[in-house]
Amino acid sequence: MKRSVRRNLRQAGTAASAVLFTAVLIYTGLAGDGSDWKYHIQEQIFEQAQQMYLPVLSWVNRTPGKGIGEWIKEKALAWVPLISYTEDHAAYDSSIEDEETLARILEAQANDENAVDENGKLIGEPDESETDAVVTPVVDTSIEKLRDFEYLLGNFYTVDSSTMIDSDQLNADDLLGRSMKIDTDTDGPKVLIYHTHSQEEFADSTPGDTSTSIVGVGEYLTQLLNEKGIETIHDTGVYDIINGKLDRSNAYEYAGEAVEKILAENPTVEVLIDLHRDGVAEGTHLVTEINGKPTAKIMFFNGLSRSRTNGNIDYLPNPYIQDNLAFSLQMQIDAENKYPGFVRHIYLRAYRYNLHLMPKSLLIEAGAQTNTVGEMMNAMEVLSEMLEDVLVGG
Repeated sequence: MKRSVRRNLRQAGTAASAVLFTAVLIYTGLAGDGSDWKYHIQEQIFEQAQQMYLPVLSWVNRTPGKGIGEWIKEKALAWVPLISYTEDHAAYDSSIEDEETLARILEAQANDENAVDENGKLIGEPDESETDAVVTPVVDTSIEKLRDFEYLLGNFYTVDSSTMIDSDQLNADDLLGRSMKIDTDTDGPKVLIYHTHSQEEFADSTPGDTSTSIVGVGEYLTQLLNEKGIETIHDTGVYDIINGKLDRSNAYEYAGEAVEKILAENPTVEVLIDLHRDGVAEGTHLVTEINGKPTAKIMFFNGLSRSRTNGNIDYLPNPYIQDNLAFSLQMQIDAENKYPGFVRHIYLRAYRYNLHLMPKSLLIEAGAQTNTVGEMMNAMEVLSEMLEDVLVGG
């Protein structure tokens, strides 16, 4: 019975939605507040979809005396066939979050940061666009272009469908105006590198040999930064093996607890780097050529503690989101200017990923399981140069 009703709703909505939704586009476009009006449309769609299928909440929250514009949007969006979307993105009330739901959210956080390839496709989906060829994209990094929200978003970011971002958060003047420089006048370690997922390996890794895993790659980056005078320590703790088996469900919680202890013991640390290896389709090879060497590509990953369905995730607070975004964008721009083709788009997702532990925090997806250890080590040489530029350079 339910399937029949849904099918009838979809059929009835198809014809009406085309006309009415066009009206929404015209009205919202005219009434919008700038270049990001398309993103406000998306927010309105999701909000109205929830109101349509949660009528009690919709009635409680209704605003009396709606004008003609609001009436057009409400009627149009009511016909848009989003039944399947709302079924897959069932909302919950974060104020009455139970332990089981919280555990499910945290487990999703633990497993999803390496669930897509460089184009945002799920692992396992073939990607014909990525080859071994050298890629040298040309991106205008002038402040005039970066102040254009659509340009900034389209050329530097991939936004996961689970979350959303607006021009207030991606404000180039704000993000580029935040200093990421470290205090070089005091002694003590300034950078801490760790690995939430320590078991990640590469195409030619030797099983059981940590020097050929992501941990070995992190050790090389630590060495390179120390050679540059940026005192760095490396945590080689294992947080994704439970009772002898790979288990990432609580890896971020375990890693976070360990990192907090290390920070308490090393109060001079200003920079946190959680170094990962991405997971991609087997036919995808994230490689470019820099200084004549085959070099694995990297990607910066930001958690926004904010879901499209439910807004801010209050139980995953992060007071440093803007600082996190500033750090990754400044690193991204440095790479675009000096090493075009080395960085993939910054990936934005809904959760937190321990980026709340320090303002200058980075989660880096370096290469993937299809890269060689040599390509990864070459990538660390480039990454160390970028970190020197942003943390110390003029």
